[in-house]
Amino acid sequence: MDTLTDSVSAQIARCDGIQRVPHAKIELFRVKNFLSAAQCEELIAMIDKDRRPSTIADPNGDDYFRTSETCDLPRKEPVIQKLEAQLHRLNGIDPAFGEPVQGQRYDVGQEFKAHTDYFTPGTADFEKFCSESGQRTWTFMIYLNEVDAGGTTRFKVVGKTFKPEVGKLVCWNNKRPDGALNPNTLHHGMKVRKGVKYVITKWYRERPWPW
Repeated sequence: MDTLTDSVSAQIARCDGIQRVPHAKIELFRVKNFLSAAQCEELIAMIDKDRRPSTIADPNGDDYFRTSETCDLPRKEPVIQKLEAQLHRLNGIDPAFGEPVQGQRYDVGQEFKAHTDYFTPGTADFEKFCSESGQRTWTFMIYLNEVDAGGTTRFKVVGKTFKPEVGKLVCWNNKRPDGALNPNTLHHGMKVRKGVKYVITKWYRERPWPW
């Protein structure tokens, strides 16, 4: 068993309001109202200010695989510092292992097709993105608003779908308890049918991030 993975899961499970998806193939949790409406509004404004077209690590020939917009959120901002502290209280992971917080915006028709958050070993992008800080371990995603139609996050393998709600956090372990990568974390940011969807994402690595 991976000791770090086990300790993070135990830490998360102790938090008030947390719910674990009852499925043996994945460590997947959710908690409502993790962020306040005011925090979400401030983060949405930051994303709108600096958003750019999203990209993927390994181009696969599908120009419509990820059609959202992305924004890197500066660590120095008070709202980000507060968010980082809240995440640390939830997961107990050393902040040094975290990537910068990232925001995403999905307009009508935009999506992120089924993918995993970890980097595929043996690829050029694995060497490029994992050589220093290692593989991604945990993902923490927070919805910042409600969407009029569509925009759900679907974990097809385990049959679980999450609907955007203001401040709701969804998190999962990208590895299995033995430390192997977990393909059951495959998830799809479904198309927004009406409205606009905003989320923020925080990924953690095996080794410290080169801040």
